[in-house]
Amino acid sequence: MKLWHNYHVATSIEDALAILAEHNGRAQIVAGGTDLLLDIQQGNHPVAEMLVDISRIPELRAIEIQEDGTALIGAGITHAEINAHALLRERATCLVESCGVVGGPQVRNVATLGGNVAHALPAADGTLSLVALDAMVEIASASGREWKPIRELFAGPGRSAINPTLQLLTRFEVRLTGPGEASAFKRIMRPQGVALPVLGCAARVALDWGRNSFAAVALSLGPVGPTPTRAAEIEQELIGQPADADSIEVAAQAARAALHPRTSKYRATAAYRTEMIEVLVRDALTAALERAQTDSVREIFRA
Repeated sequence: MKLWHNYHVATSIEDALAILAEHNGRAQIVAGGTDLLLDIQQGNHPVAEMLVDISRIPELRAIEIQEDGTALIGAGITHAEINAHALLRERATCLVESCGVVGGPQVRNVATLGGNVAHALPAADGTLSLVALDAMVEIASASGREWKPIRELFAGPGRSAINPTLQLLTRFEVRLTGPGEASAFKRIMRPQGVALPVLGCAARVALDWGRNSFAAVALSLGPVGPTPTRAAEIEQELIGQPADADSIEVAAQAARAALHPRTSKYRATAAYRTEMIEVLVRDALTAALERAQTDSVREIFRA
């Protein structure tokens, strides 16, 4: 089966945008291709007149740590590269943990973080962590570049606000955790075949100066709704509460009562996933709290 008619390997962001403009909506961006090419094969996406390969653009393949405590992560970085980055392991731990469970090693070696976000699926593991980290996203187009909060990119399941025939997702900006802060990611999946996520949860916590109570909390879960879900009410209820297991237990039970996932024939029943919300919120918050209190990340990553 023919998946495309023409193929162009872009050397720069400007080069990629020029090819997109030249084909006026009939070209398609491709990076790792682990989602797009399957969609074309399965008839869920039209055969492309032109695929624009952005995997060799240097700017999209860089991770830069800024003096202000933020990280700029190129959208073309693979999940495996994020998983291997020592500083991200320590200070963006949930992102590393979520990228470490995407597919298998072969998928992680080619699938990109930008593709994970651009595909706009509410179960996307890396996306959930970026939402919990309040990431900003840079989008390039013929009119220039613009930064947007990541949560503005999702219009529904598989529906992105980014037009892949005219726009290019270039970088993510993530504020790294500091003293008294940490994050964690937990997931339940179906191990058969494609390791399909049943439910995932990313948590980020910041403690007060004495490390006795929660000063800030972020919880991102999916798939619970049509887009990656922030449990805003649960986050607010935790702020100011003692940083201990009792507060986390109350939050976990509240999350179970407040969030209502649907039954999915590919994932699990609504009843089971509702039970797992409580489990994952408890586990993710507990791991993040433990790390924030000790300023350390357990040696959970394999070399």
